[in-house]
Amino acid sequence: MITARTGTTGPHLVWDWNGTLLDDLDLVVAATNVAFASAGGRSVTADEHRVRFRRPIADYYAEMLGRAVDAEAFGALDRIFHDAYRVGLASCALAADATAAIAAWPGTQSLLSMWFHEELVPTVRAYGLTAHFTRVDGLRAPVGGGFKAEWLAKHLAELGLDGGEVVLVGDSLDDADAAESVGARCVLYTGGLSDPHRLRASGHLTADTLTAAVSLATALPWPAPSDRA
Repeated sequence: MITARTGTTGPHLVWDWNGTLLDDLDLVVAATNVAFASAGGRSVTADEHRVRFRRPIADYYAEMLGRAVDAEAFGALDRIFHDAYRVGLASCALAADATAAIAAWPGTQSLLSMWFHEELVPTVRAYGLTAHFTRVDGLRAPVGGGFKAEWLAKHLAELGLDGGEVVLVGDSLDDADAAESVGARCVLYTGGLSDPHRLRASGHLTADTLTAAVSLATALPWPAPSDRA
C-alpha cells in the first residue's frame, strides 16, 4: 500500500509494528507457546521470551526445543504460531502512547513490519493509522523468521529515500542492525518484545515510551536539506 509523499524536506521516520506500535507481547508469547507445545517443547514466560528471542527465529526455536529446526520444521511451527496469533489479534491494543507519538513526529512517516503484508495492511487500517503513513510494508514471503535488513532496503528504495535521511523506531536489536545496514539512525523502544537490559547494553539510543523515542529522534543532528540533496 502506497500513498503519495508529502514533499517535506525533513527526516523520515520508519516505524516497526509488532511490539512497537502494537502492544502484542502477551499474544506473541501465547502463540509461541502453542507452537512449542505442538513440538513437545516447554512453555516460556514473557520475560524469558524477551531475553532469548532472536532472528533468525528458527535459531531461537532450536534453542528452546533443544534440537535442530530445519526449514520444513520451521515452516510448520511458523504456521502454527500465526494461526494462534490470528485468533487473539482482536484483543491487542496499540501501545499506550502510539497515536501521540505518531502525531508528534514533524516529518513523513512509514511503517515496516515482518508480519505478512496482506494481513498487516487491513490491520493498520482497522486501527485508524493508514492516513499517517506514506507507505506500509509487510513481509511479502510465505514464511517469515529472517532478518529485517533486506526488507528495510526495499522499503526505502520504494520511498526513494537514502538511509542517511531516515530514523527507525523499533523494539529489537534486529531493527538496529537493519538501520545500520542502510546507514539510518535508530531508537530502540524498551516496552516491546525485547529485554530492556539487552537493548540498553547495545549502545543504541533507547526510550521507555514511544513519545520519548520520537523526542530522541527529533533531536538527532540531521544534515541541512541542501546536504541531503
